[in-house]
Amino acid sequence: MGEAVGMLEVFGLATAYAAADAGCKAGNVRLETFDKNKPANADELPVPLIVMVKFRGSVSDVQAALEAAKAKAEQLAGIVTEYDIARPTEDTEKMLKLSGLDKGTPNKKYLKEI
Repeated sequence: MGEAVGMLEVFGLATAYAAADAGCKAGNVRLETFDKNKPANADELPVPLIVMVKFRGSVSDVQAALEAAKAKAEQLAGIVTEYDIARPTEDTEKMLKLSGLDKGTPNKKYLKEI
């Protein structure tokens, strides 16, 4: 059985680092590569960059990490959304590997797997 994944989208890179740190201290989890998004309405947002933090581990550890990370992010620039998946499917796992911060490297890797 695969690891659970917890995803937290926050406003700004500094908030993402602080949330990731809080989450890792709260649960026995590991981080995956951050992802980023600059939405069309960026000028209307508290910070014009949305960053996704992804935690991996057991369901209970991922949930503990998400709670701590969410609390920290709310103290800073804020959160967009959060979600956890207990057992991602193989196809979902492929999509979780994609990241805008890697400048296309995961896309090339993903295409080789298909």
